[in-house]
Amino acid sequence: MAISYRAARALALFGCFALFAGHALAQTQSHPPIEAFGQLPAIMQPILTPDGKHFATIQPLNGKPAVLIYQTDAPAGTLPVAIPTGDWIAQAIIWANNNRLILVIKKNYKATGFTKIETWVRALAISVDGSNPVVLMADQRGFRYNGSSANFIGRNLDDPDHIYSVLYVPHMTLTPGDSRLTKDEDLSVFRLDLLKVDVNTGTAETLAKGEPYTKSWIIDNHGNIVGRVDGTKRPFLDHLFLNRSGTYVEVGVFPAGEDKGLNVAGLTQDGTGLVIMRSGEQPTKTLERVDLATGKITTLFSVPDYDVDDATVDRWTGRVTGAAYTDDSRKVHYFDPNLQALQDGLEKAFPGLSVRQGSSNLDGDKLIVAVEGPRTPLTYYYLNRAAHQAAEVASSYPNLKSADLGSEAPYPYKARDGLDIHAYLTLPPGKPEKNLPTVVMPHGGPDARDQLRFDWWAQFLANRGYVVLQPNFRGSAGYGRKFTEAGLHEWGLKVQDDISDGVKKLIADGIADPKRICIIGASFGGYATLAGATFTSDLYACAVSWAGVSDLHAVLATEIQNAGRESELVSFWSSRIGVAADDDKQLSATSPALHADQVKCPVLLMHGESDTTVRINQSEIEEKALLKAGKTVEFIRFSGGEDHYMNVADTRIRMLRETERFLAKYIGN
Repeated sequence: MAISYRAARALALFGCFALFAGHALAQTQSHPPIEAFGQLPAIMQPILTPDGKHFATIQPLNGKPAVLIYQTDAPAGTLPVAIPTGDWIAQAIIWANNNRLILVIKKNYKATGFTKIETWVRALAISVDGSNPVVLMADQRGFRYNGSSANFIGRNLDDPDHIYSVLYVPHMTLTPGDSRLTKDEDLSVFRLDLLKVDVNTGTAETLAKGEPYTKSWIIDNHGNIVGRVDGTKRPFLDHLFLNRSGTYVEVGVFPAGEDKGLNVAGLTQDGTGLVIMRSGEQPTKTLERVDLATGKITTLFSVPDYDVDDATVDRWTGRVTGAAYTDDSRKVHYFDPNLQALQDGLEKAFPGLSVRQGSSNLDGDKLIVAVEGPRTPLTYYYLNRAAHQAAEVASSYPNLKSADLGSEAPYPYKARDGLDIHAYLTLPPGKPEKNLPTVVMPHGGPDARDQLRFDWWAQFLANRGYVVLQPNFRGSAGYGRKFTEAGLHEWGLKVQDDISDGVKKLIADGIADPKRICIIGASFGGYATLAGATFTSDLYACAVSWAGVSDLHAVLATEIQNAGRESELVSFWSSRIGVAADDDKQLSATSPALHADQVKCPVLLMHGESDTTVRINQSEIEEKALLKAGKTVEFIRFSGGEDHYMNVADTRIRMLRETERFLAKYIGN
């Protein structure tokens, strides 16, 4: 189809959206202010109602994520409905029907009866006018013990007042203070039930009771149970059962534990098959089809050399419409010829950018499209397919111009053992590619990856005059099974060598000034930062860690305490960190805090006090070790409920400000 595009930032179509998208910041200085990069995205997750008459989005309100609801055909000047979430963080939004919106919110705090801060995720439904908010499933006995009560798995198109969710529910009588309530591994107490939830009242009823070790349920878009997945321990296995007239028949058994396991994406578009993705068994992750009648498994979609990232799923029907993967940027392939034709047209309209079909109405004639590139922050367009027109809704970073941002390109190189490493290099705008101050930024995960897209942190550093190298070291996601296996048990070892080899190539190519290189990272990237400053200290003039791991013994001990030594979670982390959870020799050798005497450069540590992903004690341990060894270290604690993910604008802005100050002091620009 031919598509005509026109851009307009202030749309009568979307009322007064611009009033809430953030005020323009003055750009009279040579660089945009820190706030232009550190603000929360001006728009996140815009989604249309089934009838297309409203859309909701997450937007910053006083520096925190809030939910706003707009009329798509409102007269200019019409105010949206704003729904602040107090000291909870808005994570996601889902339309249950034309009148009820579900908000997924999170908060980190120490609940009654629990010994430490935990992350609690809850869901509430609210009317389109902001009235009648109700918490979902709060009537269930297991509600207060579930870290998340927002695990929605589908809807019934014939019954828009109900959705389907899963919840761990106690299946035996418990008394207050029963120690079994806090033992995650004791699944004789809690089982995963399938619930039908009323979005008007929040109450739920049990549709099916889980068996011991039930891990997930599968339903169709009419409320019928298709099947479930059960697990077993030692060996870890996933068992796929299909519902045959009330009897569950096992049709497949798949390795689990470590990084293996079965992921069910949904039904095929024609409803005759189930789409699955199993990890750890094939050269690359592929989408497969399980025939509901025979149980036969066939390949549905695969890409040579790259993993399938995930399936694309229709928001209303729950049916799988395509597959997404990443080479240097995210790509989408649709199984439906009409959707693929639309995708082809969108990519022609936005050449050189990643384009994603986002939320649509139930009829599919109204659509929100997301467009992104390294110098194009995620920008949303409203597409009216009947009129063959689109209009820009908003950019996620409206105060940044393309000229403010650095150019990003692939920067491949060979590791010292010959392994091909994919990396990306962002060059500062207006600077010659020679002898520049440099920041090496390993990503988190470690099962994640960098790609060609807008990165607010990297682009801030480039804007301030630094080259930024983002290496996808061995073990990074997306490059197939062999690449994953090459990173197993290699924390601080070959993984760190891959990062160092990228630095050495930058020096050899004359791009990086060897005396002005800093390593910066968050989470696993923070571990790689501390490991780099410790085990390859001669390479770096400084190091900046956000929520980095420093003591691997302590990390595994925490996971064992939370989930049990025989859990799949501990098997996963053991496969990543060391040969075994009790391999003291390797854990000690690769824990930066145990070798603080080797550090030669100044270190900046930053950490949220309410972090439950990497507890703040990891930065506390590192600071203590560095001070004891007489090293230069700064430690900045972020209070106010801040966790691992820099949820509020004040955190991001302060983090960038402290980073800019630290870099200026030690590698100068």
